Amino acid sequence: MKPPASNQPDRLIRWMASLGDPARLRILRLLDRHELGVAELSDILQLPQSTISRHLKMLSDDEWIDARRAGTSHLSSLRSGLDTAQARLWHLSRERVAEWPIARQDEARLQRRLRDRQDDARRFFTGAAGEWDTTRAQLYGNDFTWHAVAALLPPDAVVADLGCGTGQLLGAIAPSVGRAIGVDNTPAMLEAAAARLADFSNVELLQGELESLPIDDRSLDAAVSVLALSYVAEPAACVAEIARALKAGGRVVIVDVAAHDREDFRAQVGQNRLGFENDELAKLLSDAGFGGVRVRELPSAANVRGPALLLAGGIRA
Repeated sequence: MKPPASNQPDRLIRWMASLGDPARLRILRLLDRHELGVAELSDILQLPQSTISRHLKMLSDDEWIDARRAGTSHLSSLRSGLDTAQARLWHLSRERVAEWPIARQDEARLQRRLRDRQDDARRFFTGAAGEWDTTRAQLYGNDFTWHAVAALLPPDAVVADLGCGTGQLLGAIAPSVGRAIGVDNTPAMLEAAAARLADFSNVELLQGELESLPIDDRSLDAAVSVLALSYVAEPAACVAEIARALKAGGRVVIVDVAAHDREDFRAQVGQNRLGFENDELAKLLSDAGFGGVRVRELPSAANVRGPALLLAGGIRA
């Protein structure tokens, strides 16, 4: 078995030799704090790129730095797992280098380079602002925003998606909570949800009506109903059931269709009613015992064909 690096005299001598050049000490001091490329180091230290590259190769050979490729550039940083003796050598050297006047000049030029990086980002977003939503969706999709919001929930929370459909929202909620419950009255929807959520052990899918939820009293920390309330015959009964199933202090969030006169749309999607007025939805929540009720119309998304949507929420007293 190969002995530890610190037990090999030749390694110790090589490490000491690496630290025997002022330029290499200055380079290591910078790379100890930031990942930098050859051109950036050349600008900060005011040395030719060929000289920087030569020093970087020696530091890499002697296991002082790590490097990675980023596009057409190679970025270097201080090695994350220095040998114990190697780390002691560096800590002692770093303290001394910090006292050099030239190190303070390096620091000033480093800060300028870091500001340049920020300016590059600002220039990009300034030019891309008008198309950023589309660009971001093309690069990353949109589902990550759901996951980001779901991560605000307590990790031990019990949350229900009422009218869960194919489980798209449950898929974003489940990784962040202790238990996620989906309720829907359509077997085909639940079958699709089961396939989508097969990898989650904390998801329970239940068939049932929203006016008589198959959920125990005071068992939920939060409930969500997205585009479901306009399908039920008795919305008041549905909201009352949500209140029954929520713990004291539990929250409900409802997204549904704003009031409209498009009978053709209602018939096309099989909804039971032509949406809700703001005051009507607020009264449903207040009558069921919810406090802190808020209802507002959501901004209309581009290129959609359906009516506007309302967002409502309240807290179980």
